[in-house]
Amino acid sequence: MTMAERIHRSLTAAFQPTFLDLVNESHLHSVPKGSETHFRLVLVSTAFEGKSRVQRARLVHEALESELKSGVHALTQRLHTPDEWAEMNEAVEVASPPCLGGSKADD
Repeated sequence: MTMAERIHRSLTAAFQPTFLDLVNESHLHSVPKGSETHFRLVLVSTAFEGKSRVQRARLVHEALESELKSGVHALTQRLHTPDEWAEMNEAVEVASPPCLGGSKADD
């Protein structure tokens, strides 16, 4: 099972999301080809109702504890309630900016 599949499975089990978009953005970073180290996540769940952004992020980190200890280096998170998501017209935010760290900055 790939890391993306593990993350998807863990998040689905923990949050029963109404929307989950997980994108492997590792190819945008200075990592070996085929890596699964950098991800962008949009997650919509009623579990986030009444929670601050920090509390939501902590819940996700708790749900992904194993994955975060197994090679995931970065996880960009957009965490919304269904009402917030509806107000956004169910629009996924734009992709992450290009990586400038590591050897990419030296190119």
